[in-house]
Amino acid sequence: MICGMSKQIKPNNMNKSANDIYRLSHDLVRLMRRKGFLACWLFVLLAGERSYSQDIHFSQFFETPLLRNPSLAGIFTGDYRVQGVYRSQWNSVTNGYQTGSFNGEYKVQAGNGNNYITVGLQALSDRAGTAGLATTEVLPAFNYHKSLSNERNSYLSVGFMGGLVQKTIDLSKVTTNNQFDGSVFNPSMATGESFATPSIHYLDGSIGISYSTSFGQDPANNLFLGAALHHLNRPKNSFYQDANELNLKYVYSAGVKMRLTDQSYFTVQADQTVQGDFRETIAGCIISYKLGDDPAQSGYAVHFGALLRWRDAVIPVVKLDMNGLSVALSYDANVSALKTASQGSGGVELSVAYIGFTGRDNSVRDKVRCPRF
Repeated sequence: MICGMSKQIKPNNMNKSANDIYRLSHDLVRLMRRKGFLACWLFVLLAGERSYSQDIHFSQFFETPLLRNPSLAGIFTGDYRVQGVYRSQWNSVTNGYQTGSFNGEYKVQAGNGNNYITVGLQALSDRAGTAGLATTEVLPAFNYHKSLSNERNSYLSVGFMGGLVQKTIDLSKVTTNNQFDGSVFNPSMATGESFATPSIHYLDGSIGISYSTSFGQDPANNLFLGAALHHLNRPKNSFYQDANELNLKYVYSAGVKMRLTDQSYFTVQADQTVQGDFRETIAGCIISYKLGDDPAQSGYAVHFGALLRWRDAVIPVVKLDMNGLSVALSYDANVSALKTASQGSGGVELSVAYIGFTGRDNSVRDKVRCPRF
């Protein structure tokens, strides 16, 4: 059987708390089936009502699960997943950000039960500004998925991620006010900056926890909730010797996927990030249609929707699935105070992902239970 396919669960098989959850999810499914499109747009418009604008690396946050929360590794229907995202931002204002992310995950069964282990790797490369500030991160990850039910896909996942971060800057391109001689800019004058080295490196670590489950009578309906803590070791992120430690970063994530018809479903996802005094909320809804005469067997689907980064950008998204391969394109339409300078433009983002199965005997292709979203 395909991972996640299970018999329907009736309310009389559950305890009282489960019955309440069942009734709530059942009512929600009925509402979303009737009002799917309206609910998606309302969610996009209302998300992040109490947060403030802050730049992030990627708008397609759903394609960078390890950067959100290391416990989100392995929550997919497959044995392995590789994802790459490229982002170009603010080129209309200055020398913009050029950012690339790559992550890979490999999931295996732990023992003879329904528990799983996922090992992964997150790599990140970013280059920004006239001085060519470059950041490279290589972060291995490990995740354990504990099954909480024999009747449905219900998992508690705990993940850890940590590795090396390196930053470099081109000092020959650094200019400061100290090089103004009173009349003109004089590049021969000292910058007045006391960089000990144009390159720094440090170790960084993250931890996360998430809960994922199917709900309602339809096993295709899934949700997850997660929380992560980044910069556990409070590294110093500066070229100066007296640098302050990085603030802890908290990321709270949630997602719901529900079927509308045999050929369509929708997905809502949201992240709230808190780091020091900064707040950021990004959320959105994507409608999906399976292509082909047999939706249950079709590996082709088209997705479209919109995301909102509160007080910063509205982000339309289109995505195409071709069996295990997915390609998505998004564009940030800037709505912040910078829109005058940027003329409304922000960043374009392209992602490519592939989910596949191995030929091993314990592949999740044949499992009734596995963590998925």
